[in-house]
Amino acid sequence: MRKVAAWFWLWSLFLLPVAGRCAPSSPPRPNNPPTTLSSTLEPRIEALSKQVAAAQSAGDNAWVLASAALVLLMTGPGLALFYGGLVRRKNVLATMMQSFMLMAMITVIWALFGYSLCFHEGNRLIGGLGYHFLQHVGASPNAAYAPTIPQQSFMLFQMMFAIITPALITGAFAERMKFSAMVVFMILWSIFVYDPMAHMVWGQGGFLSATLGGVIPALDFAGGTVVHITSGVSALVCALYLGKRLGYPSEPMPPHSVVLSFIGACLLWVGWFGFNAGSALSAGSLASSAFLATQLGAAAAALGWAGAEWIRNGRPSVLGAVSGAVAGLVAITPASGFVGPMPALAIGVIAGVACYFMVAKVKHIFGYDDSLDAFGVHGIGGTVGALLTGVFATSAVNPIFKDSSGRTLPVGLIDGHPGQVLNQLIAVVIAWVLAGVVTVIILKIVDVVVGLRVEAGEEIQGLDLSQHGEEGYNLEV
Repeated sequence: MRKVAAWFWLWSLFLLPVAGRCAPSSPPRPNNPPTTLSSTLEPRIEALSKQVAAAQSAGDNAWVLASAALVLLMTGPGLALFYGGLVRRKNVLATMMQSFMLMAMITVIWALFGYSLCFHEGNRLIGGLGYHFLQHVGASPNAAYAPTIPQQSFMLFQMMFAIITPALITGAFAERMKFSAMVVFMILWSIFVYDPMAHMVWGQGGFLSATLGGVIPALDFAGGTVVHITSGVSALVCALYLGKRLGYPSEPMPPHSVVLSFIGACLLWVGWFGFNAGSALSAGSLASSAFLATQLGAAAAALGWAGAEWIRNGRPSVLGAVSGAVAGLVAITPASGFVGPMPALAIGVIAGVACYFMVAKVKHIFGYDDSLDAFGVHGIGGTVGALLTGVFATSAVNPIFKDSSGRTLPVGLIDGHPGQVLNQLIAVVIAWVLAGVVTVIILKIVDVVVGLRVEAGEEIQGLDLSQHGEEGYNLEV
Protein backbone atom coordinates (compact mmCIF):
# COMPACT_ATOMS: atom_id res chain seq x y z
CA MET A 1 0.00 0.00 0.00
CA ARG A 2 2.84 2.36 0.81
CA LYS A 3 4.44 1.58 -2.57
CA VAL A 4 1.25 2.45 -4.37
CA ALA A 5 0.97 5.76 -2.49
CA ALA A 6 4.59 6.60 -3.28
CA TRP A 7 4.16 5.94 -7.02
CA PHE A 8 0.97 8.01 -7.07
CA TRP A 9 2.81 10.91 -5.40
CA LEU A 10 5.67 10.81 -7.93
CA TRP A 11 3.19 10.65 -10.82
CA SER A 12 1.32 13.75 -9.59
CA LEU A 13 4.55 15.67 -9.00
CA PHE A 14 6.27 15.14 -12.36
CA LEU A 15 3.90 13.79 -14.99
CA LEU A 16 0.92 16.09 -14.56
CA PRO A 17 2.86 19.34 -15.26
CA VAL A 18 4.43 17.74 -18.34
CA ALA A 19 1.08 16.60 -19.56
CA GLY A 20 -0.26 20.09 -19.03
CA ARG A 21 2.53 21.61 -21.09
CA CYS A 22 1.91 19.17 -23.89
CA ALA A 23 -1.82 19.75 -23.97
CA PRO A 24 -3.18 21.92 -26.81
CA SER A 25 -3.44 25.63 -26.03
CA SER A 26 -6.77 27.26 -25.51
CA PRO A 27 -8.31 29.24 -28.37
CA PRO A 28 -7.40 32.98 -28.63
CA ARG A 29 -9.48 35.43 -26.77
CA PRO A 30 -12.01 37.42 -28.76
CA ASN A 31 -10.16 40.76 -28.18
CA ASN A 32 -6.88 39.38 -29.74
CA PRO A 33 -7.78 38.52 -33.38
CA PRO A 34 -5.35 36.30 -35.33
CA THR A 35 -2.61 38.07 -37.32
CA THR A 36 -3.37 38.15 -41.08
CA LEU A 37 -0.80 37.76 -43.88
CA SER A 38 -1.45 41.25 -45.28
CA SER A 39 -0.82 42.96 -41.97
CA THR A 40 2.65 41.39 -41.76
CA LEU A 41 3.55 42.00 -45.41
CA GLU A 42 2.53 45.65 -45.67
CA PRO A 43 5.21 46.98 -43.29
CA ARG A 44 7.85 44.86 -45.02
CA ILE A 45 6.78 46.09 -48.46
CA GLU A 46 6.85 49.68 -47.21
CA ALA A 47 10.33 49.20 -45.76
CA LEU A 48 11.57 47.63 -48.99
CA SER A 49 10.09 50.49 -51.03
CA LYS A 50 11.98 52.99 -48.90
CA GLN A 51 15.19 51.05 -49.36
CA VAL A 52 14.71 50.96 -53.14
CA ALA A 53 13.99 54.71 -53.23
CA ALA A 54 17.08 55.39 -51.12
CA ALA A 55 19.22 53.25 -53.42
CA GLN A 56 17.88 55.07 -56.49
CA SER A 57 18.52 58.44 -54.87
CA ALA A 58 22.07 57.43 -53.96
CA GLY A 59 22.79 56.23 -57.50
CA ASP A 60 21.29 59.31 -59.14
CA ASN A 61 23.10 61.60 -56.74
CA ALA A 62 26.44 59.90 -57.40
CA TRP A 63 26.00 60.28 -61.15
CA VAL A 64 24.99 63.95 -60.95
CA LEU A 65 27.92 64.82 -58.66
CA ALA A 66 30.33 62.99 -60.96
CA SER A 67 28.81 64.82 -63.92
CA ALA A 68 29.25 68.16 -62.15
CA ALA A 69 32.94 67.37 -61.76
CA LEU A 70 33.16 66.46 -65.46
CA VAL A 71 31.58 69.77 -66.48
CA LEU A 72 34.03 71.69 -64.29
CA LEU A 73 36.82 69.71 -65.99
CA MET A 74 35.60 71.20 -69.26
CA THR A 75 36.46 74.74 -68.12
CA GLY A 76 39.73 73.98 -66.38
CA PRO A 77 41.78 72.33 -67.73
CA GLY A 78 39.76 71.57 -70.89
CA LEU A 79 38.83 75.00 -72.26
CA ALA A 80 41.88 76.65 -70.66
CA LEU A 81 44.21 74.32 -72.58
CA PHE A 82 42.17 74.45 -75.78
CA TYR A 83 42.12 78.24 -75.89
CA GLY A 84 45.59 78.59 -74.38
CA GLY A 85 47.18 76.60 -77.18
CA LEU A 86 45.41 78.63 -79.89
CA VAL A 87 46.85 82.01 -78.92
CA ARG A 88 50.39 83.28 -79.39
CA ARG A 89 52.96 82.33 -76.77
CA LYS A 90 52.97 85.77 -75.17
CA ASN A 91 49.27 85.45 -74.30
CA VAL A 92 48.96 81.86 -73.10
CA LEU A 93 48.84 82.59 -69.36
CA ALA A 94 46.43 85.49 -69.72
CA THR A 95 44.07 83.35 -71.79
CA MET A 96 44.14 80.46 -69.34
CA MET A 97 43.77 82.83 -66.40
CA GLN A 98 40.45 84.06 -67.79
CA SER A 99 38.96 80.55 -67.61
CA PHE A 100 40.39 79.97 -64.15
CA MET A 101 39.15 83.30 -62.76
CA LEU A 102 35.66 82.58 -64.03
CA MET A 103 35.67 79.29 -62.12
CA ALA A 104 36.12 81.32 -58.95
CA MET A 105 34.00 84.39 -59.76
CA ILE A 106 30.90 82.64 -61.04
CA THR A 107 30.95 80.18 -58.15
CA VAL A 108 30.59 83.03 -55.67
CA ILE A 109 27.97 84.87 -57.73
CA TRP A 110 26.01 81.66 -58.14
CA ALA A 111 25.94 81.08 -54.39
CA LEU A 112 24.93 84.68 -53.61
CA PHE A 113 22.04 85.09 -56.05
CA GLY A 114 22.75 83.51 -59.46
CA TYR A 115 21.10 80.18 -58.71
CA SER A 116 18.07 81.94 -57.30
CA LEU A 117 17.64 84.15 -60.38
CA CYS A 118 17.72 81.06 -62.58
CA PHE A 119 15.68 78.51 -60.64
CA HIS A 120 13.52 80.18 -58.04
CA GLU A 121 9.95 80.89 -59.04
CA GLY A 122 9.66 84.40 -60.43
CA ASN A 123 8.08 85.62 -63.64
CA ARG A 124 8.37 84.47 -67.24
CA LEU A 125 11.75 86.13 -67.76
CA ILE A 126 13.70 85.90 -64.49
CA GLY A 127 13.55 84.01 -61.22
CA GLY A 128 13.04 85.42 -57.75
CA LEU A 129 15.42 85.80 -54.82
CA GLY A 130 13.98 83.09 -52.59
CA TYR A 131 17.20 81.07 -52.85
CA HIS A 132 19.63 83.96 -52.32
CA PHE A 133 22.66 83.03 -50.19
CA LEU A 134 21.49 79.43 -50.94
CA GLN A 135 18.66 79.66 -48.45
CA HIS A 136 16.36 76.60 -48.53
CA VAL A 137 18.85 74.78 -50.78
CA GLY A 138 19.81 71.65 -48.89
CA ALA A 139 19.36 67.89 -48.75
CA SER A 140 15.68 67.85 -49.69
CA PRO A 141 14.94 67.46 -53.42
CA ASN A 142 13.13 70.07 -55.46
CA ALA A 143 10.56 67.88 -57.19
CA ALA A 144 10.06 70.38 -60.02
CA TYR A 145 13.66 69.91 -61.20
CA ALA A 146 15.13 66.67 -59.85
CA PRO A 147 12.95 64.61 -57.50
CA THR A 148 15.55 61.94 -56.63
CA ILE A 149 18.58 64.04 -55.67
CA PRO A 150 19.22 66.76 -53.08
CA GLN A 151 18.56 70.26 -54.37
CA GLN A 152 22.12 71.10 -53.32
CA SER A 153 23.41 68.58 -55.88
CA PHE A 154 21.18 70.08 -58.58
CA MET A 155 22.48 73.53 -57.67
CA LEU A 156 26.11 72.35 -57.94
CA PHE A 157 25.51 70.73 -61.31
CA GLN A 158 23.91 73.86 -62.73
CA MET A 159 26.71 75.98 -61.27
CA MET A 160 29.18 74.32 -63.65
CA PHE A 161 27.07 75.37 -66.64
CA ALA A 162 27.05 78.94 -65.38
CA ILE A 163 30.86 78.81 -65.12
CA ILE A 164 31.71 77.51 -68.58
CA THR A 165 29.23 79.63 -70.54
CA PRO A 166 30.95 83.02 -70.11
CA ALA A 167 34.34 81.31 -70.39
CA LEU A 168 33.46 80.36 -73.97
CA ILE A 169 33.16 84.06 -74.88
CA THR A 170 36.79 84.75 -73.98
CA GLY A 171 37.91 83.10 -77.20
CA ALA A 172 36.50 86.00 -79.24
CA PHE A 173 38.43 88.82 -77.54
CA ALA A 174 41.60 86.85 -76.77
CA GLU A 175 44.88 88.79 -76.84
CA ARG A 176 43.38 92.27 -76.57
CA MET A 177 40.93 92.83 -73.65
CA LYS A 178 42.01 94.19 -70.26
CA PHE A 179 41.79 91.71 -67.43
CA SER A 180 39.86 94.24 -65.31
CA ALA A 181 37.40 94.78 -68.16
CA MET A 182 36.94 91.02 -68.51
CA VAL A 183 36.08 90.72 -64.81
CA VAL A 184 33.45 93.47 -64.87
CA PHE A 185 32.01 92.37 -68.20
CA MET A 186 31.59 88.74 -67.14
CA ILE A 187 29.89 89.61 -63.87
CA LEU A 188 27.33 91.75 -65.66
CA TRP A 189 26.92 89.28 -68.50
CA SER A 190 26.20 86.35 -66.20
CA ILE A 191 23.51 88.37 -64.41
CA PHE A 192 21.79 90.00 -67.38
CA VAL A 193 22.22 87.41 -70.14
CA TYR A 194 22.83 83.96 -68.70
CA ASP A 195 20.47 84.09 -65.71
CA PRO A 196 17.39 85.26 -67.67
CA MET A 197 18.01 82.80 -70.49
CA ALA A 198 18.52 79.88 -68.10
CA HIS A 199 15.32 80.76 -66.25
CA MET A 200 13.30 81.11 -69.45
CA VAL A 201 14.38 77.68 -70.72
CA TRP A 202 14.92 75.60 -67.57
CA GLY A 203 13.24 77.51 -64.73
CA GLN A 204 9.78 76.87 -63.33
CA GLY A 205 7.32 79.10 -65.19
CA GLY A 206 9.98 80.27 -67.65
CA PHE A 207 8.74 81.57 -70.99
CA LEU A 208 10.45 78.84 -73.04
CA SER A 209 10.20 75.95 -70.57
CA ALA A 210 9.04 72.73 -72.20
CA THR A 211 7.75 71.03 -69.04
CA LEU A 212 7.40 73.66 -66.30
CA GLY A 213 4.64 75.89 -67.58
CA GLY A 214 6.31 77.74 -70.46
CA VAL A 215 4.38 79.66 -73.09
CA ILE A 216 6.62 78.41 -75.91
CA PRO A 217 7.79 74.84 -75.12
CA ALA A 218 11.31 74.88 -76.57
CA LEU A 219 13.54 71.81 -76.26
CA ASP A 220 17.03 72.34 -74.88
CA PHE A 221 18.28 69.28 -73.05
CA ALA A 222 21.69 70.58 -71.98
CA GLY A 223 22.25 74.13 -73.21
CA GLY A 224 22.07 74.77 -76.95
CA THR A 225 20.27 78.09 -76.49
CA VAL A 226 21.20 78.77 -72.87
CA VAL A 227 24.92 78.07 -73.22
CA HIS A 228 26.12 78.02 -76.79
CA ILE A 229 23.95 80.49 -78.69
CA THR A 230 24.18 83.15 -75.98
CA SER A 231 27.95 82.79 -75.60
CA GLY A 232 28.55 82.52 -79.35
CA VAL A 233 26.48 85.57 -80.28
CA SER A 234 28.01 87.58 -77.44
CA ALA A 235 31.44 86.50 -78.67
CA LEU A 236 30.70 87.92 -82.12
CA VAL A 237 29.50 91.20 -80.61
CA CYS A 238 32.66 91.44 -78.51
CA ALA A 239 34.89 90.79 -81.51
CA LEU A 240 33.14 93.48 -83.56
CA TYR A 241 33.07 96.01 -80.72
CA LEU A 242 36.74 95.65 -79.74
CA GLY A 243 38.01 95.55 -83.30
CA LYS A 244 40.79 93.47 -84.77
CA ARG A 245 44.07 92.56 -83.12
CA LEU A 246 47.04 94.66 -84.17
CA GLY A 247 48.32 93.26 -87.44
CA TYR A 248 45.28 91.10 -88.20
CA PRO A 249 44.87 89.71 -90.85
CA SER A 250 48.05 90.79 -92.64
CA GLU A 251 50.39 89.28 -90.06
CA PRO A 252 50.32 85.52 -89.43
CA MET A 253 49.01 84.62 -85.96
CA PRO A 254 49.18 80.83 -85.78
CA PRO A 255 48.52 78.87 -82.59
CA HIS A 256 51.64 78.62 -80.46
CA SER A 257 50.89 75.02 -79.40
CA VAL A 258 48.45 72.77 -81.23
CA VAL A 259 49.50 70.08 -78.74
CA LEU A 260 47.92 72.02 -75.85
CA SER A 261 44.78 72.59 -77.91
CA PHE A 262 44.61 68.92 -78.83
CA ILE A 263 44.77 67.88 -75.16
CA GLY A 264 42.20 70.52 -74.24
CA ALA A 265 39.79 69.36 -76.96
CA CYS A 266 40.06 65.75 -75.79
CA LEU A 267 39.31 66.84 -72.22
CA LEU A 268 36.31 68.78 -73.50
CA TRP A 269 35.05 65.66 -75.26
CA VAL A 270 35.36 63.57 -72.10
CA GLY A 271 33.81 66.26 -69.90
CA TRP A 272 30.90 66.68 -72.30
CA PHE A 273 29.46 63.35 -71.20
CA GLY A 274 28.79 64.99 -67.84
CA PHE A 275 27.42 68.03 -69.64
CA ASN A 276 24.86 66.08 -71.70
CA ALA A 277 24.29 62.71 -70.03
CA GLY A 278 24.37 64.37 -66.61
CA SER A 279 21.48 66.58 -67.68
CA ALA A 280 19.21 63.55 -67.38
CA LEU A 281 19.65 64.18 -63.62
CA SER A 282 19.39 60.45 -63.00
CA ALA A 283 21.40 57.32 -63.71
CA GLY A 284 18.76 55.75 -65.92
CA SER A 285 18.22 54.91 -69.56
CA LEU A 286 17.87 58.57 -70.62
CA ALA A 287 21.42 59.24 -69.43
CA SER A 288 22.63 56.28 -71.53
CA SER A 289 20.81 57.61 -74.59
CA ALA A 290 22.26 61.10 -74.16
CA PHE A 291 25.73 59.62 -73.59
CA LEU A 292 25.53 57.67 -76.86
CA ALA A 293 24.16 60.64 -78.82
CA THR A 294 27.01 62.79 -77.53
CA GLN A 295 29.65 60.33 -78.67
CA LEU A 296 28.09 59.87 -82.09
CA GLY A 297 27.55 63.59 -82.67
CA ALA A 298 31.14 64.48 -81.80
CA ALA A 299 32.62 61.70 -83.94
CA ALA A 300 30.45 62.52 -86.96
CA ALA A 301 31.28 66.23 -86.75
CA ALA A 302 35.01 65.55 -86.50
CA LEU A 303 34.77 63.52 -89.69
CA GLY A 304 32.57 66.13 -91.34
CA TRP A 305 34.94 69.04 -90.60
CA ALA A 306 38.05 67.02 -91.49
CA GLY A 307 36.43 65.76 -94.69
CA ALA A 308 35.40 69.25 -95.82
CA GLU A 309 38.87 70.56 -95.05
CA TRP A 310 40.45 67.63 -96.90
CA ILE A 311 38.38 68.35 -100.00
CA ARG A 312 39.06 72.10 -99.89
CA ASN A 313 42.74 72.13 -98.90
CA GLY A 314 43.94 68.73 -100.01
CA ARG A 315 44.69 67.55 -96.46
CA PRO A 316 42.99 67.49 -93.07
CA SER A 317 44.58 69.34 -90.14
CA VAL A 318 44.77 68.19 -86.53
CA LEU A 319 43.31 71.49 -85.36
CA GLY A 320 40.46 71.13 -87.84
CA ALA A 321 39.59 67.64 -86.65
CA VAL A 322 39.47 68.58 -82.97
CA SER A 323 37.55 71.78 -83.77
CA GLY A 324 35.04 69.66 -85.65
CA ALA A 325 34.60 67.41 -82.62
CA VAL A 326 33.89 70.45 -80.45
CA ALA A 327 31.39 71.74 -83.04
CA GLY A 328 29.61 68.39 -82.94
CA LEU A 329 29.50 68.40 -79.17
CA VAL A 330 27.98 71.88 -79.28
CA ALA A 331 25.32 70.91 -81.82
CA ILE A 332 24.28 67.67 -80.14
CA THR A 333 23.93 69.37 -76.74
CA PRO A 334 20.30 70.57 -77.08
CA ALA A 335 19.26 67.35 -78.84
CA SER A 336 21.16 64.76 -76.80
CA GLY A 337 18.22 63.81 -74.59
CA PHE A 338 15.65 63.77 -77.39
CA VAL A 339 17.15 62.01 -80.44
CA GLY A 340 18.22 58.51 -81.35
CA PRO A 341 21.61 57.33 -82.62
CA MET A 342 21.18 57.91 -86.37
CA PRO A 343 19.81 61.46 -86.01
CA ALA A 344 22.75 62.17 -83.69
CA LEU A 345 25.11 61.19 -86.52
CA ALA A 346 23.21 63.43 -88.94
CA ILE A 347 23.32 66.41 -86.57
CA GLY A 348 27.06 65.91 -86.10
CA VAL A 349 27.88 65.79 -89.81
CA ILE A 350 25.75 68.83 -90.59
CA ALA A 351 27.27 70.83 -87.73
CA GLY A 352 30.83 69.87 -88.63
CA VAL A 353 30.46 71.03 -92.22
CA ALA A 354 28.46 74.16 -91.32
CA CYS A 355 30.90 75.32 -88.66
CA TYR A 356 33.88 74.68 -90.94
CA PHE A 357 32.24 76.79 -93.64
CA MET A 358 31.67 79.63 -91.15
CA VAL A 359 35.26 79.58 -89.89
CA ALA A 360 37.02 79.00 -93.19
CA LYS A 361 34.85 81.06 -95.52
CA VAL A 362 32.27 83.39 -93.98
CA LYS A 363 34.62 84.81 -91.33
CA HIS A 364 37.09 85.89 -94.01
CA ILE A 365 34.37 87.32 -96.24
CA PHE A 366 33.19 89.69 -93.49
CA GLY A 367 36.67 90.21 -92.03
CA TYR A 368 35.81 90.17 -88.32
CA ASP A 369 38.46 88.98 -85.85
CA ASP A 370 36.87 86.26 -83.75
CA SER A 371 40.27 85.22 -82.41
CA LEU A 372 39.50 81.60 -81.51
CA ASP A 373 36.28 81.14 -83.51
CA ALA A 374 33.92 81.18 -80.55
CA PHE A 375 31.07 82.40 -82.75
CA GLY A 376 31.81 80.08 -85.66
CA VAL A 377 31.78 77.01 -83.41
CA HIS A 378 29.43 77.84 -80.55
CA GLY A 379 27.08 80.41 -82.08
CA ILE A 380 26.56 78.54 -85.33
CA GLY A 381 26.85 75.05 -83.84
CA GLY A 382 24.34 75.92 -81.13
CA THR A 383 21.90 77.38 -83.66
CA VAL A 384 22.15 74.37 -85.97
CA GLY A 385 21.69 71.98 -83.05
CA ALA A 386 18.72 73.83 -81.59
CA LEU A 387 16.86 73.88 -84.91
CA LEU A 388 17.63 70.24 -85.75
CA THR A 389 16.39 69.23 -82.30
CA GLY A 390 12.94 70.31 -83.45
CA VAL A 391 13.31 68.09 -86.50
CA PHE A 392 14.64 64.87 -84.97
CA ALA A 393 13.28 64.83 -81.40
CA THR A 394 11.16 61.76 -80.71
CA SER A 395 8.93 60.51 -77.93
CA ALA A 396 10.56 57.08 -78.24
CA VAL A 397 13.65 58.57 -76.59
CA ASN A 398 12.01 61.10 -74.29
CA PRO A 399 8.19 61.25 -73.99
CA ILE A 400 8.31 64.82 -72.74
CA PHE A 401 4.90 65.92 -74.04
CA LYS A 402 1.66 64.37 -72.74
CA ASP A 403 -1.99 65.33 -73.00
CA SER A 404 -4.38 65.79 -70.09
CA SER A 405 -5.15 62.07 -69.98
CA GLY A 406 -1.45 61.14 -69.78
CA ARG A 407 -1.20 59.94 -73.37
CA THR A 408 2.24 60.47 -74.97
CA LEU A 409 2.31 63.07 -77.75
CA PRO A 410 4.77 63.41 -80.67
CA VAL A 411 7.77 65.63 -80.01
CA GLY A 412 9.59 66.69 -83.19
CA LEU A 413 8.90 67.11 -86.90
CA ILE A 414 9.74 63.55 -87.92
CA ASP A 415 7.81 62.29 -84.90
CA GLY A 416 4.67 64.04 -86.16
CA HIS A 417 4.86 67.47 -84.50
CA PRO A 418 6.03 70.05 -87.11
CA GLY A 419 5.15 72.94 -84.79
CA GLN A 420 8.18 72.13 -82.65
CA VAL A 421 10.47 73.49 -85.36
CA LEU A 422 8.74 76.87 -84.99
CA ASN A 423 9.12 76.69 -81.21
CA GLN A 424 12.83 76.04 -81.64
CA LEU A 425 13.16 78.94 -84.07
CA ILE A 426 11.47 81.31 -81.61
CA ALA A 427 13.85 80.21 -78.86
CA VAL A 428 16.84 80.73 -81.16
CA VAL A 429 15.70 84.23 -82.09
CA ILE A 430 15.14 85.16 -78.44
CA ALA A 431 18.61 83.89 -77.52
CA TRP A 432 20.23 85.81 -80.38
CA VAL A 433 18.43 89.06 -79.59
CA LEU A 434 18.93 88.87 -75.81
CA ALA A 435 22.62 88.04 -76.10
CA GLY A 436 23.31 90.56 -78.85
CA VAL A 437 21.49 93.58 -77.45
CA VAL A 438 22.47 93.15 -73.81
CA THR A 439 26.11 92.46 -74.69
CA VAL A 440 26.35 95.75 -76.59
CA ILE A 441 24.94 97.62 -73.60
CA ILE A 442 27.31 95.92 -71.16
CA LEU A 443 30.34 96.58 -73.38
CA LYS A 444 29.51 100.28 -73.56
CA ILE A 445 29.17 100.48 -69.78
CA VAL A 446 32.44 98.65 -69.16
CA ASP A 447 34.22 100.74 -71.78
CA VAL A 448 33.19 103.91 -69.99
CA VAL A 449 34.01 102.63 -66.49
CA VAL A 450 37.34 100.83 -66.91
CA GLY A 451 38.09 100.75 -70.64
CA LEU A 452 37.95 97.57 -72.68
CA ARG A 453 41.11 97.26 -74.70
CA VAL A 454 44.73 97.22 -73.62
CA GLU A 455 47.09 99.87 -74.95
CA ALA A 456 48.90 99.14 -78.22
CA GLY A 457 52.23 98.72 -76.45
CA GLU A 458 50.73 96.27 -73.98
CA GLU A 459 49.17 94.25 -76.78
CA ILE A 460 52.51 94.06 -78.58
CA GLN A 461 54.27 93.06 -75.37
CA GLY A 462 51.66 90.42 -74.69
CA LEU A 463 48.99 90.13 -72.02
CA ASP A 464 50.99 87.69 -69.92
CA LEU A 465 53.45 90.40 -68.94
CA SER A 466 51.26 93.50 -69.29
CA GLN A 467 48.28 92.13 -67.31
CA HIS A 468 49.89 89.62 -64.94
CA GLY A 469 53.63 90.27 -64.87
CA GLU A 470 54.43 86.65 -65.73
CA GLU A 471 55.52 84.57 -68.67
CA GLY A 472 54.08 81.25 -69.71
CA TYR A 473 57.44 79.86 -70.77
CA ASN A 474 60.77 80.60 -69.14
CA LEU A 475 63.14 78.88 -71.55
CA GLU A 476 66.65 79.22 -70.16
CA VAL A 477 69.52 78.88 -72.64
